Amino acid sequence: WFLRAASDNYTTDNAFVQQATLPSTGTTCHNNYMSLVLGQQYSFNPEWIGSFTFDASFLRLTQQRNSTLGFALAFPFSSTSQTISGFETFGDNQFVTPITAFPISRNQEKYQFRYVVAHSSGSHSPTFGVDFIHEPVLSGALSANPESLTVFAMDPTDYLNNPAQFAVDLTCTPTDTLAVTPGTTCSGTPGGNGSFSQNVQRLGLYAEDSWRATPSLTINYGLRYDTTFGLFTASGRSQIDNPALMTLQALQIPLFAKDAAPHDYRAQFAPRLGIAYAPGQSKRTVLQAGFGMYYNDLAQNGWVTAFQGVNEPPGVCVHPVDPGCLPGAANGGSGAVIDPGYKTPYALQANAGVEHAFNSNWMVSATWVHEQGVHAYRRYQYQAGYTLFSPLYASDPATQQQNVPNLTVFRTDNRSRYDALMLHLQANVTRRFSLIVNDTVSSAKTWGCVLGELFDYVNGVCNPLNAFAKGDYGPSGEDVLNRFVLAGIVHAPGGLEVSALMQAETARPFTLTTPVDVNGLGDTLDDRAVINGVQTSLDEFRGTPYIQVDLRVARPIHFHDRYSLMPFVEFFNLFNRNNPGANFVANLAALPTPVNNLSNATAFCLNSDCTQTQPITSLNQLRVPAGALGDFFGPGTTVGIPFAAQFGVRFSF
Repeated sequence: WFLRAASDNYTTDNAFVQQATLPSTGTTCHNNYMSLVLGQQYSFNPEWIGSFTFDASFLRLTQQRNSTLGFALAFPFSSTSQTISGFETFGDNQFVTPITAFPISRNQEKYQFRYVVAHSSGSHSPTFGVDFIHEPVLSGALSANPESLTVFAMDPTDYLNNPAQFAVDLTCTPTDTLAVTPGTTCSGTPGGNGSFSQNVQRLGLYAEDSWRATPSLTINYGLRYDTTFGLFTASGRSQIDNPALMTLQALQIPLFAKDAAPHDYRAQFAPRLGIAYAPGQSKRTVLQAGFGMYYNDLAQNGWVTAFQGVNEPPGVCVHPVDPGCLPGAANGGSGAVIDPGYKTPYALQANAGVEHAFNSNWMVSATWVHEQGVHAYRRYQYQAGYTLFSPLYASDPATQQQNVPNLTVFRTDNRSRYDALMLHLQANVTRRFSLIVNDTVSSAKTWGCVLGELFDYVNGVCNPLNAFAKGDYGPSGEDVLNRFVLAGIVHAPGGLEVSALMQAETARPFTLTTPVDVNGLGDTLDDRAVINGVQTSLDEFRGTPYIQVDLRVARPIHFHDRYSLMPFVEFFNLFNRNNPGANFVANLAALPTPVNNLSNATAFCLNSDCTQTQPITSLNQLRVPAGALGDFFGPGTTVGIPFAAQFGVRFSF
């Protein structure tokens, strides 16, 4: 028998607060976590062993915002996307990525039962297992406070001499004598119910065998089956009760092949095969190959809005004017649904490699890896009057928007691929020096719009009526063309141990967007920038290569056989390199030097009225480092820290 229990309870004040920001930007984050693991092994006989595992875990997370004024004010002197921690000057949501994007509460109660039976005799070693996970509580909430944001065109010093103008600009409400200052904007977010709640069960069955066919050949093969129960049920209701789906039916919009709710996928059969072959008598060379399918429904990132749609019991929605139907987009109507044709995403993986040991001190290997993401998630944004129409009304945008809501649809039709060649060298070069060298040459591609991620992310679609258009396929955010890692240990004279780690990788990609509806689809959030008449493609730009060197020097001191003292000093980012990664300004309107036309940028404006310009002759001119959570060097830092050193002593007995 085996028993382990753990509990964790901590509070973080001013979470998310970064350098040079007001404390009002942060939250008070409180986490409670408990875990219990119970295990038991039983030998039926010398050849069969059963293993039982029970796991229970509980999570409770709350984040209370330091500022809940309900409004935010942004003045030009602090409004910049070059640092994530300084957009709004005062009030709530003082991040370029607003604090409301983070859950204010998370609750999870999880119980897992697992039983495995293994056999070991002769040339076969079969294993059979069952996994069952019960999550009666899987809930949380996003902030749903009503918020208003005013972006001013002038700084506070300009308003000191004209307080009446400030009162007008604050609400964007002109008077008989004063107009709103050009460039000032006011926006608001209504309050709502930001909670979501699920009760999900997961079942997995598998069987596998390791067959030693010959002394030189081993074959592993197996089959796994997974399914879920209640994956699309939220707040005790099916997606059939989603007002957005009911409104589609009332408007006679045939968006799906069938008007039904998505259901748990029952065809998750995943075969696996692995082969290892060591030719010859020396067994110094090993050839390996493998293939497998791996299902993963946990990648349902971004569905919260569809689950929130069934928080309340549905009203009557048979005709578009019924109270249970969503209003038209012109009246704030919007909804989110999950495609009834849901299929669980899976990854198709294949690999082949060779490993060779020259002797006991030198070993090399090369491995090719291919991973194909299938049925991954994508977000389709339909805009009333542009990409979403009801045959019950006139086809002009104004009429459609009065009666048809905007709609977000989550589908599982995305595809992605990752290919890599991984080279590895490990050697004891001398008695005092050993090293490990890894080099990976890879390519990662996916479909997306303004953001491309592999397999586990809800990528967007620029045009929901043409989801696989030219320019929508390109590098994913993880597309590192080459990554090199060198680690070594030197046992220097005097008992010193010097270890070093160097990492270097090519620049990661990013997409440049524009806030203008250049696609003409009524959506200003899914438009890539147009430069000199040509629209940029997904992740066409590249950031900065990442390079970092760490060093550690230690001197073990031994006392007799049982005691040792080891003083050490560690250096991080030894050469103090700024690594902005791919975190560059990603919106054409946020560039520090404005462009002449957000619909088609051909030049930079060198003065306020753009009478003096500088032509854009290269896309590299548009690369400006931005900020992120952790602006250690200032704008542009996303990875690593500045040079740092620490000294410590370790005593063992």
